[in-house]
Parts: sequence; structure tokens; C-alpha cells
Amino acid sequence: MENYSYPLDFSWSKEEMLTVISMWNAVETAYEKGISKEAFLSAYRAFKKVVPSIGEEKRLGKDFEAVSGFSLYRVVQASKTEKAKIVM
Repeated sequence: MENYSYPLDFSWSKEEMLTVISMWNAVETAYEKGISKEAFLSAYRAFKKVVPSIGEEKRLGKDFEAVSGFSLYRVVQASKTEKAKIVM
């Protein structure tokens, strides 16, 4: 795994940052070995409580993809299928 910085907003609380980091970890897991749909959606729902704005989600997702190569958007889209596991 390469070293890179997660896109975070330093106005968030420690708990909010941990929630967003968990989301980025879930996206990485989807790409690296696959993740259960349930586990991903749980992380995504928690993330949306911290980042309710679609615009902010898109901006953070693009920033994350730029540093990691992993797409939040593509994993979210994959989660909308009937499959129980998300593998990118």
C-alpha cells in the first residue's frame, strides 16, 4: 500500500475524522480484496452523517481518487447492485 494523505476537513471532530477515515478504508478494501455490501453501506451511511452535502462528497471523493486511485463514486455505484460483496 502506498502512503498518501486522506482528504479530511480539520474543522471536524476527532470522531467525525475517524468516521471519514473508516469510509476511505472501506473504499480501499473494496478495491484491494472486496468488502461486503453491508459493511460498505454501514461505513457510507456514517460518512453521510458527517458529509451530508453531495457537492462536498464529490469533492472529497475526487480528492481521494487523485491520491489513491480508488473511486468512492464507483464503489457507491457497485453497492447499488444485488451482489452481496463489492469487488472492484
